Amino acid sequence: MSRTVISTNEAPAAIGPYAQAIRANGFLFTAGQIPLDPATGEMIEGDVTAQATRVLENLRAVLAAGGSSFDRVVKTTMFLADLNDFAAVNAVYATYFPSAPPARSTIQVARLPRDARVEIEVVALAD
Repeated sequence: MSRTVISTNEAPAAIGPYAQAIRANGFLFTAGQIPLDPATGEMIEGDVTAQATRVLENLRAVLAAGGSSFDRVVKTTMFLADLNDFAAVNAVYATYFPSAPPARSTIQVARLPRDARVEIEVVALAD
């Protein structure tokens, strides 16, 4: 089995003992991304829409570094601190997956790292 650690400066550095992503056997498994600014490592300012946008841009960078893209994503998992934010996050999410969206799970959680309001992880096909 081939297993490669993926890392990019275009997404926030891991804040714990984990990789941004792992490419294995034709798949890319990303760590969950929260709305950290990759340049500073700090949480961005703004509402859940701004947070969701930053999360998805972080994922775009990790996907690219791993030889993939949003059109190759097969599964996503969204973690929300408040399920009342679902519609706002879903509207942003839909702009990144305009056609043939992947399978998805959405889960409300008690708390996310750094008190983020949204975290998303993906599984994608990779070169």
